[in-house]
Amino acid sequence: MFKSTKQGIAYACAGLIALAASAGASAADNWPTKPIRMVIPFSAGGNTDVVARLIAPHIEKAVGQPVVVENRPGAAGNIAADFVARADADGYTLLMGTVGTQAINYAIYKDIRFKPADFAPITLVASVPNVLAVTASLPVKSVQELIAYGKKNPGKLSFASSGAGSSIHLSGEMFKSRTGVDMVHVPYKGSAAAVTDLVGGQVHLMFDNLPTSLPFIKNGTLRALAVTSAERSTNLPDVPTMAEAGVPNFEAGSWFGVLAPAGTPAPIVNRIDQAIEKAMADPDMQKRVIELGAVPSVKGPAEFNAFIGTEIEKWKAVVQAAGASSN
Repeated sequence: MFKSTKQGIAYACAGLIALAASAGASAADNWPTKPIRMVIPFSAGGNTDVVARLIAPHIEKAVGQPVVVENRPGAAGNIAADFVARADADGYTLLMGTVGTQAINYAIYKDIRFKPADFAPITLVASVPNVLAVTASLPVKSVQELIAYGKKNPGKLSFASSGAGSSIHLSGEMFKSRTGVDMVHVPYKGSAAAVTDLVGGQVHLMFDNLPTSLPFIKNGTLRALAVTSAERSTNLPDVPTMAEAGVPNFEAGSWFGVLAPAGTPAPIVNRIDQAIEKAMADPDMQKRVIELGAVPSVKGPAEFNAFIGTEIEKWKAVVQAAGASSN
């Protein structure tokens, strides 16, 4: 009797699992039947927002439903990321994640409520290299000259950032630890104010996101010494990478990628991935992304997931070395 009861429970559980799987498959087959929301962790007008609005129409065309871009700024992107992590895993809520929300913030914020396992990575879309730019009055014209100057004048160089814990700040900290140059960090509330003071000579250097500093580099008010990407930027073809400039294994910057809540059915994830990859293969789209100062960097779900894991470990080490935190 006892054995029969156990078998009955087992069969019932198996039936429920099969029913749930069937319902999930059916939902994925019928998806989408209503508009899709893409949540942006920052205010409108920034690079993250612009990239999201570039790819949204392509997803709409592929799936046949509107994609509504929704800005939820605050807490260095944590508000938006937490919202999406807790959303239903039905393919109707997406996040345009960044290096901050998906990597750096785990090391910076001790009370963060979400974790990497709360997301289903879909596609890495683009990356934005940082550029090491110095104020025009600083008497250095290369990275090696900057290192020599910094070691000759310990503690006298200052580097600006868009805020403590940003990739811009941590790129400076990475430079300090890799080269042994003693510099003073000067945080600002955003890149615009930091670049303004860099142009004016109130601070000496900055590892800025390329799009913000590019106009000043072009007009000669800032001097670019290196980019932090693996390859040279098409916007600054004459500027070396950090590796070429003598600082190996130095890759840093921002990136943008689409994620869904964990548990989102694989067929839905794959449809969104295919739509984005097709969009990013279009030459006109690539041109528009490059004009922003970004680099098309498409990676599908598995590769994007592995990339995020690598980024988490990389920035965790930088944060620990810098002693940075949100407190």
